[in-house]
Amino acid sequence: MSLPQLRLDNQVCFLFHRVCRELDAAYRALLDPLGMTYPQYLVMLVLWERDGIGVGELGDRLALDSGTLSPLLRRMERAGLVSRARDAADERRVTVRLTAAGRSMEGRAAGIPAMLADLVEDDPATYEAVRAGLRVLVDRIAAARAGAAQ
Repeated sequence: MSLPQLRLDNQVCFLFHRVCRELDAAYRALLDPLGMTYPQYLVMLVLWERDGIGVGELGDRLALDSGTLSPLLRRMERAGLVSRARDAADERRVTVRLTAAGRSMEGRAAGIPAMLADLVEDDPATYEAVRAGLRVLVDRIAAARAGAAQ
């Protein structure tokens, strides 16, 4: 018999794993009609918020490294959603901008957050409490990891 603390069903990480898999499936169903993947949707969310952002800043905002972000942006550029250009003042800096097609997707994607929120919780106040709790958890884990790295 295994120790209770080592049972799979007692692991918080396994619960998060299950939540992530379920959310991935839910997003896939909503994003497939738009021809977008979840990582592409995240990029679009940032660009709809602030177009013309540098690749480095975009990676920081999404917590993605350039090895992950560059191929993602290349696929999005081939799909006609974004364009990338080197900054004339600093050739090391690459700026990402929405194309007209990328900008027009914003309206088509506008209902996705509400649909996902409804999956998580029917009551808007409880949904906001869940989101706030998750933000605290992310910050707490990040702070603990940063402290352990020192």
